[in-house]
Amino acid sequence: MQNPPATPEASPKPTEAMLPVIAALAHESVTAKQRFFAEQAVQVAEAAQLIIEAMREGHKLLLFGNGGSAADAQHIAAELAFKMGRERQALPALALTTDTSLLTAISNDRSFDYVFARQIKALGQPGDVALALSTSGNSPNITAALKQAREQGLVTIGLLGNTGGVAAALVDLALIVPHTDTPRIQEVHIAASHIICQLIEDALCPA
Repeated sequence: MQNPPATPEASPKPTEAMLPVIAALAHESVTAKQRFFAEQAVQVAEAAQLIIEAMREGHKLLLFGNGGSAADAQHIAAELAFKMGRERQALPALALTTDTSLLTAISNDRSFDYVFARQIKALGQPGDVALALSTSGNSPNITAALKQAREQGLVTIGLLGNTGGVAAALVDLALIVPHTDTPRIQEVHIAASHIICQLIEDALCPA
């Protein structure tokens, strides 16, 4: 009597193979956040306070970044100009990454390195806050904008990564995520930004 043919072992489902990767990336993200807030909670509070004081004096927040950081700049501006989670007054925040006509005109006729500096020159007033988001801190358009902001008397804050790059020396306050992986840095940036927005909202628009 012949033995029945061996049943091949079922190969793991593609989704099951992804689970260890998900767990590892989630752990890395959580660890990056824990380290950042353990080391720089004071700087997060100081960033919120600088913006609170500026807005109390009638000044605004200008935000800028490239790529995912451009999206984060727009995200933060929306949280402040509209709301975080409850109805309250509008807060003056503007992302310098949204006007495609202006961005393409400056890039085409002058230089992409100038896209944020030119807008700060047009819109920035002494006492305003310029908040740069950059995972490297070395983007030429970021450093040019920070130099322009300082020249015009704006308060400068950097949400940066790795060692902070060139931008770290160009800001009044640097919040640096000590990590080399861009996604992990950006995840910490948006977590810190949400906390800063909440502190601003609570201070300026108490329930």
